[in-house]
Amino acid sequence: MDGIAPWVQVAAQGPWLYVVVILLVIADAFVVVLPSETVVVALGSLAFSTGAPNILLLLAVAAVGAVIGDNLCYRIGRSIGTDRFRWMRRRRIHAAFDYARRALTRRPASLILTARYVPFARIAVNLTAGATGFSYRSYLPLTLVAGASWAVYNCVIGALFGAWLAAYPVVAVIVSVLVAIALGVAIDAVAGRLSRRKTADGSTL
Repeated sequence: MDGIAPWVQVAAQGPWLYVVVILLVIADAFVVVLPSETVVVALGSLAFSTGAPNILLLLAVAAVGAVIGDNLCYRIGRSIGTDRFRWMRRRRIHAAFDYARRALTRRPASLILTARYVPFARIAVNLTAGATGFSYRSYLPLTLVAGASWAVYNCVIGALFGAWLAAYPVVAVIVSVLVAIALGVAIDAVAGRLSRRKTADGSTL
């Protein structure tokens, strides 16, 4: 596996890599299937195990992309609402929007900050924030904090395994991505369970 590491390192040194990363992270804010977390984690691992890409530049690009993407999603929600298209009216998706709407009135800061870590949740929350007219003056600073913390989280996961497996950069990338995926699944499962519990509690009141 180490035989392909030089090729990976060469690709990681190109300036266009950062352009691709920021575009991917922006798009991932409203397209669930784009794996921006795994890309940032993989590159963070590569940065520590091979020296490229530049970890600080990667961190900055990921954070800026996350903030831009979330704010674009907010603007889309403000423009089209949460029921314009048929897929938005599906039962589970509509329930997610309803939950986000209720939660935004009770605990907006914690909701926006934590939703950034769960792919579909961040879309539902950001669209709903825009659609319900949630104060943009309050929303923007929350997305700045959420985007920065999300970027640090993913880069740190990659960096930890990149430093641990510095002699095996490709192995470090694979292990860090697998761990990141596992953590993402765990976070998603916990968030889903908490959401269902709160919805059930609300229905019994």
